[in-house]
Parts: sequence; structure tokens; C-alpha cells
Amino acid sequence: MPRRRGFTLIEVLVVIMIIAILISLLLPAVQQAREAARQVKCRNNLMQIGLGLRNYEVAHGCLPPGSVNEKGPIANDGKGYQFGWLVQVLPYLEQASVYSYFNFSVGVYDPRNANFAVNVKLPMFTCPSKPSPSDPGDYAGCHHDVEAPIDVDNHGVLFLNSSIRQEEIPDGTSHTLFIGEHSGTTSGLGWATGTRETLRNTGTPINGARLTPAGPLPLPSPGKEKYAEVGGFGSIHSGGANFVFGDGSMHFINERVSMRVYRQLGHRADGELPAGGY
Repeated sequence: MPRRRGFTLIEVLVVIMIIAILISLLLPAVQQAREAARQVKCRNNLMQIGLGLRNYEVAHGCLPPGSVNEKGPIANDGKGYQFGWLVQVLPYLEQASVYSYFNFSVGVYDPRNANFAVNVKLPMFTCPSKPSPSDPGDYAGCHHDVEAPIDVDNHGVLFLNSSIRQEEIPDGTSHTLFIGEHSGTTSGLGWATGTRETLRNTGTPINGARLTPAGPLPLPSPGKEKYAEVGGFGSIHSGGANFVFGDGSMHFINERVSMRVYRQLGHRADGELPAGGY
């Protein structure tokens, strides 16, 4: 009788094992390639926002206010006028139609603005690496160099009722942070608000715990919880976060950067140049 040709069970198992090993070797490479592409897209988002910010400055002679409100500090309580800087730069991001929907005669939380501000999601405001983009904004301006409420006396470039001009950044725009990523918890107030949704500080390590010059931030006293924390920058990307500097340059800053250097980058006029790399 003719012999039957075929594979033995052991041979089949060996082939399956080899295929499984090859797939396990290829998957991380594919995932890394996809993440690299997402990081490129994220950097492009930041670059576009940074360009819009610079175009606003050219048109108005100063940077937009980080938050507009009658008085400060800014609270994360959904009350007040509190229009944020991202709304102001919409016309310079080719989003004039979105800008036209806002009614500036009332506050950002007014029903005529609130639903739109919270629910409308613009792709350029969202990091593509975020697994579930429930919050519509992942980029924030720098309001201060320490953890403190958003107010008129902050040391960053975008803060309460600010209108910072080039001459008010004596440290140089190439040594001053303008915009960065943030991936921390938000208040759900929307990207149009001038709150911790769109403003962060360098008093908190990147992707880390919040700090003040004296150490860890203490628990807020009763009645002050709404001012307790603005928060810092961070990202979904491994090892650090992307930032746009005042000269338009883009840098990925390592999360292990010296806090002294990091705080210097968040202060527009401390008279010191960063003492180390980032």
C-alpha cells in the first residue's frame, strides 16, 4: 500500500510554536511603530497650537490672557466668566467657525456656551496616544513656576488676565515654556475654560507628585479645596512630555529633569538661565 504523506502531531506543534514566537517578536515592534506615529501626531498638534499662539501675538502685540475673569484666584467650581486662552487662538488655528459659536457677552459656563465648550472635541486638542479620549483637551499653557492658584501675579506666560509681551520675558523665549502636554485628572469643565483644564505649572514634576518650594503640597484648609491644586504637565508617552517653547521650538523633556531647571523654564523672568540639560 502507498505510504500516506503528512505532518506528525509533533511537527505541527513545532510549526505553531515557531509562528507564535515570530508573532511575539513582531508585535512589540508594530506597537512601537504605532506609538512613534502617535507621538509625531501629538507633536504636530502642539506645534500647530504654538504657531496659533505666535500668530495671535503678532496680531495683538501680546499673548492672550490665560484666563479672563473679573477677580481671582481662579476656582475650579464652574462659576464666573473664565474664558480661556485656547478660545482666543481659535481664529489662528483655522477654527474661525468654531470661534463664532461663542457668545462673549456671557461667561463660558452660561448655557449658551457651556454645552458647546464641553462637548465639542477638536482633534488638535487631543493626544492621539490617549486610550480613551473622554476629556477633550490634553494641552495646557504654563501659568506659574510653582504649585499655586491661577492668579494675576503668576510667573508664567498665560495666567489670569495676562497680556504678556516679548519684553516681559527677559529670560528669553527660547528658555521659557509656553505650552505642554497634561494627562492628569481634570475637572470636566471643558477646553474653553481658563482653569486647570488648560493651564498648568512647573511646580509639579512631569508625570509626578505635586510640590511646592517647601516640599509636598499640604492638604487644603476647609473651604479652600477649590483652589487646592492646578497641577502639572505630563503625558501618556513614556519617560516625559512634549513642550513648545516661546521661540516655537519643540522639546521632549525627560520626567527626571532637575526640578530647579524645570522651574526655571516655567518662570519668564527669574533672571537665571537653565543650569542643565532637559
